[in-house]
Amino acid sequence: MSKPLIRLELTSDPRILSGVRELVVAIALRLDFDKTSADQIALAVDEAIANVICHGYAREPGNPIWISIQEGPGDEPAIKIVIEDEATPVECENIKGRDLDKVRPGGLGVHIINEIMDDVVYEQRGDVGMRLTMTRAGNRALNSPTAKQKDAQ
Repeated sequence: MSKPLIRLELTSDPRILSGVRELVVAIALRLDFDKTSADQIALAVDEAIANVICHGYAREPGNPIWISIQEGPGDEPAIKIVIEDEATPVECENIKGRDLDKVRPGGLGVHIINEIMDDVVYEQRGDVGMRLTMTRAGNRALNSPTAKQKDAQ
């Protein structure tokens, strides 16, 4: 993949989330994703940044979050999004969604991200911060099989 089309530094303020969603939708549409897929990708980014704000920074405003967006290779629409922070690192194997059998609000962000995106990788950035790399190729409805499910069949 090439250099980022865009790289932004945000602050850990939930008021910026709607603007980030609009930006991601606009870029995804320009990369030839359809509106449904662009909205899904924006939702995954929204959930990821909300998790950084809520869990990484314990809702403390003013902390840095970086987002980079790259166009993926190939003939179909493809996007790579990297979100980085300076929050206290967590063990990557501890990042998982809650038990879906327990009906209650909240805790679905990781499930949503994994359902929408083709590849999701969490990494520690060293002593400070985390990096989330998400990729998606192709248009599809959320309830259709993902690329991961197709590969498993």
